[in-house]
Amino acid sequence: MNKRTTGEKVFAVINTILLCLLTLIFVVPILHVIFASISDPLLLSANKGLILWPLGTPTLEGYRLVFINATIIRSYLNTILYVVSATGIGVILSCFAAYALSRKNLAGSGLITFIIAFTMLFNGGLIPTYMVVRSLGMLETRWAIIIPNCVSVFNIMIMRTSFASIPDGLEEAARIDGAGHFRILFSIILPVSKAILAVVVLFYAIQHWNSWFHTAIYVTSRRELHPLQIVLREIVLQNSTSVLEVGAEPGELNLARMLVRYAVIMVSIIPMMIIYPFVQKYFVTGVMIGSIKG
Repeated sequence: MNKRTTGEKVFAVINTILLCLLTLIFVVPILHVIFASISDPLLLSANKGLILWPLGTPTLEGYRLVFINATIIRSYLNTILYVVSATGIGVILSCFAAYALSRKNLAGSGLITFIIAFTMLFNGGLIPTYMVVRSLGMLETRWAIIIPNCVSVFNIMIMRTSFASIPDGLEEAARIDGAGHFRILFSIILPVSKAILAVVVLFYAIQHWNSWFHTAIYVTSRRELHPLQIVLREIVLQNSTSVLEVGAEPGELNLARMLVRYAVIMVSIIPMMIIYPFVQKYFVTGVMIGSIKG
């Protein structure tokens, strides 16, 4: 191997320093929330700075108060339902759309692709979208949370690029054997596109797990349909703990008010932190496959 030049060595040093700084920027807030959620509530209430180690004797009291609360448990189950439903619908529709757009013999594929991609830059706006949801009778229902945001044009485009990069010989061999479009999609295209599918599933899951805006707009009166992020928003941003009053004694809730906020934040991010390592091995490969050609 050739020796690295002075410029390459300088670049490597600067790159390492920048990546270390970025790592600190990303990791320190997570560590702060983790250790704050298990700290002594009295010391936590008096603390004003970063917490990089549990204050006092570690305790799980905040998590106990969270998991005995019926509102949080219900919102957690709602979130899981919305993520699974919207992700499943989004992945299926994205696969169908990407497969159709990746076919070279599709009439008007360029125009259709342009029209679909156009919506990434411009859309009808909030009020027209609200009127459409209302006219479809989806206001104050679960469908208003699942349907309007279940498909992403960005995900369709990266899947289209990935499908288009698959050698034509595989499709031609399948057609010789009498396979139709559905057989080609499910037996040829999708099995060799596991990396991009994993990436798209991850994108959709994170998008819907963190979604709260559509609920705040379309479902305002039926609190039993609210996802976890709406409850988290009320607790953290609006400084409200009214949703936590059921299931806890007033005295212990006042004592652990700050502790509960951090515990709710951890409860909301733990599932994604668990899922990500299993999908990470596909992430770089899937994104690169979907971006090289186009």
